Amino acid sequence: MGWFGLDPYSITQRVLASNKKVAVPTLARSVLHGVIGFTVVSVAGFSPWVLAGKWFYKNPGELVMYASCAAVFLILSGLLLHPLIIGPGSLKRFYAFFVLAFLAYSIGWIGGWMGLSGYSSDVRSIVGLFAGTLVMAVMFALAFEARRMMFLVLIALFGLNSLGYFVGGWIEGALAQEKQVVLLGFILSGSKLTIFMKMMWGVCYGIGFGAGLGISFYIIQFKARAMLLLRGRTDEK
Repeated sequence: MGWFGLDPYSITQRVLASNKKVAVPTLARSVLHGVIGFTVVSVAGFSPWVLAGKWFYKNPGELVMYASCAAVFLILSGLLLHPLIIGPGSLKRFYAFFVLAFLAYSIGWIGGWMGLSGYSSDVRSIVGLFAGTLVMAVMFALAFEARRMMFLVLIALFGLNSLGYFVGGWIEGALAQEKQVVLLGFILSGSKLTIFMKMMWGVCYGIGFGAGLGISFYIIQFKARAMLLLRGRTDEK
């Protein structure tokens, strides 16, 4: 049985009980919603690191900084991404599921990163990303009662999340070699350039992970979409 009423039968029953057609996002719309929504979440979530990273490292520590970032991610994610779940009542169900899933992802990521302190940052990042997305993929499969789709969810989450993360890191590294950057007529240098290049990492991370989440929520609800389509209660858009 799925979690929080996210199994195909429960989703179908809620839509049928609403006595109206429910808009079911297409794959393209799910990806777009995930990208836009999670990019906003990501930029906000990276803010503790971007704006107060030095203070965190010197005072409460690296772990507290990561926890602060995760808290921002969790608070905003439900508000911006809950329409990815089909049917009424998606906000509370998104929060119930995603809080657990993202906490598990964060623990896996942080554990993989901090547990390999003697290795290069790239190795630590890959292990952390894989550990985090593997746990999240398992939770997707269990919550939505779609175990056969777990591997596809893992590919989407790990592949796109890693792509956004490492592209963002590459952009940050490239900008770090510049003394100043002109953006929309403004000259960025020093601390302003540092903030900008870290934010660009957040944007890339948000685009990659957001696309992965959009695809994951789409494919993990394939049974519910099929059941609703048979009953003529959906309106894909």
